[in-house]
Amino acid sequence: MKRCLLSLPSLAFAAPVAVASEAAVEKLPLINHNVGFAAIAIFAIAYLLVMVEEFTHLRKSKPVILAAGIIWAMIAYVYAQNDLPGMVEQAVRHNVLEFAELMLFLLVAMTYINAMEERMVFESLRSWLTSKGFSYRQLFWLTGTLAFLLSPVADNLTTALLMGAVVMAIGSDSPRFVAISCINIVVAANAGGAFSPFGDITTLMVWQKGIVEFWTFFNLITPSLVNFLVPAAFMHFAIPDVKPEPCSETVIMKRGAWIIMGLFLATITTAVCFHNFLHLPPMLGMMTGLAYLQIFGFYLRKTHNRELPNYSEPKANEMVGDVTAFEVFRQISRAEWDTLLFFYGVVLCVGGLGFIGYLELVSTMMYVEVGPTFANVMVGLLSAVVDNIPVMFAVLTMDPVMSQGQWLLVTLTAGVGGSMLSIGSAAGVALMGQARGTYTFSSHLRWTPVILLGYTASIFAHMWVNSRLF
Repeated sequence: MKRCLLSLPSLAFAAPVAVASEAAVEKLPLINHNVGFAAIAIFAIAYLLVMVEEFTHLRKSKPVILAAGIIWAMIAYVYAQNDLPGMVEQAVRHNVLEFAELMLFLLVAMTYINAMEERMVFESLRSWLTSKGFSYRQLFWLTGTLAFLLSPVADNLTTALLMGAVVMAIGSDSPRFVAISCINIVVAANAGGAFSPFGDITTLMVWQKGIVEFWTFFNLITPSLVNFLVPAAFMHFAIPDVKPEPCSETVIMKRGAWIIMGLFLATITTAVCFHNFLHLPPMLGMMTGLAYLQIFGFYLRKTHNRELPNYSEPKANEMVGDVTAFEVFRQISRAEWDTLLFFYGVVLCVGGLGFIGYLELVSTMMYVEVGPTFANVMVGLLSAVVDNIPVMFAVLTMDPVMSQGQWLLVTLTAGVGGSMLSIGSAAGVALMGQARGTYTFSSHLRWTPVILLGYTASIFAHMWVNSRLF
């Protein structure tokens, strides 16, 4: 027994030594290897299939999941041949952890959206907006402005899902309004999230790294506003200048709707506080907030039939609730799983390319050979095609010597650059799933030139307004 006890410290000491020795082993040079070339080709083919989803009707998650498995299998085979299997396993686990945090965050947001939809929140809002006599153009600006103002607090993805649900409820009879409004929401949500430390994952990464202070991010308010307003001004004229059909009936929210909305705000606050004050992942705060909904859902389920409905009273549904009891797991099952699995494929695919060394190679070429301004502008263009998270991670890993103005520039471009394509940001991908068949890759692509104009204008606005930071 004594010998066993004495061996424990030695094992504890040996474990980090083993990890350190493994970490000291350099990665295999696969950039010019057939595996590297094959990985790029497979990823390109997978993304091409994502882009033509509306024509092939092949769900976007399927090609990227397959591509992720093939890419990592090829990498693992080469490393296994060189007796280095542990490095690949550790890298895959790291990428899966990144996906797990993103997936759980999204899952909670989608569950709350589904719960509010089931409680008739969006139908009630649609009824209220149409009863006020707003035209489609007024509604276009109203939803876009709300997306811009909410995303710095609620993050761009949650905001896009929320406002997208409102747009779909209001414009069910006008697919053109829904498509263009979704584009506007994506641009507005991404722009609003760019000037807040917790409005976008890329700003979180820069803030956590300690490169830019909390309040310094708010220097990007004016450039972000320009990024939103320029394309919106062009899209304004494409919105039908008509009013939706007036709602002939009053839609009353079901019992507990207001409390669920309050719990959603409390969940967002919890996520922000967990990250800001306790230095915990925002996902943990969101999952804690899911418990709020679960507990309240239990109360609704136990009390949904405590009173018999009197259908002669207009508020009978509000008093009694649905005939079917509220069930939170039913709302979880209605989450957009194709979108969640798409993120899995993207994170693993891009993680594989980064492990090979392509992201670091591109970053080195851009910052060393070209210069920070051009490089930071290109980061935004690259984030329209490749997820901005690994792109920003590559920039932070390189840690180029730049001024505060340049770090804010790359934060801005990485945040809003994804707006140029529907697949360039989490907000766009989520709305494609939510408004499937109406808001598509091609419908967004038609407006890419004016979004690019707004992107360019926001860069010039930043360099002018924040010239003292360069």
